[in-house]
Amino acid sequence: MRPHKHPSASEFVLERVLYALSDSIRLDIVRHLARVEAAACGDLDGGRPKSTVSHHFKVLREAGLVYTENAGTTHMNTLRRADIESRFPGLLEAILRQPQANQP
Repeated sequence: MRPHKHPSASEFVLERVLYALSDSIRLDIVRHLARVEAAACGDLDGGRPKSTVSHHFKVLREAGLVYTENAGTTHMNTLRRADIESRFPGLLEAILRQPQANQP
């Protein structure tokens, strides 16, 4: 497997971050990663097709929200919390504090 490309924190663009978080599937992935140290793509797919999940992870990686590392045949994902905080202080925490759409 080839390694994934990840932007440096200085390359994060607010519009890309907000776009990535505007999709409920990607927001759910970020919320899940905020609760764990790392997770495999399969743990986060929600039963969706691999091609769909791959697209969502690509958007999250390109925005700088997620770091994906190859661990054998598994892709392990972590939330780039410190990098996001350094570039956009308070943004991620403000978003994660909001109730999920299906909650009051």
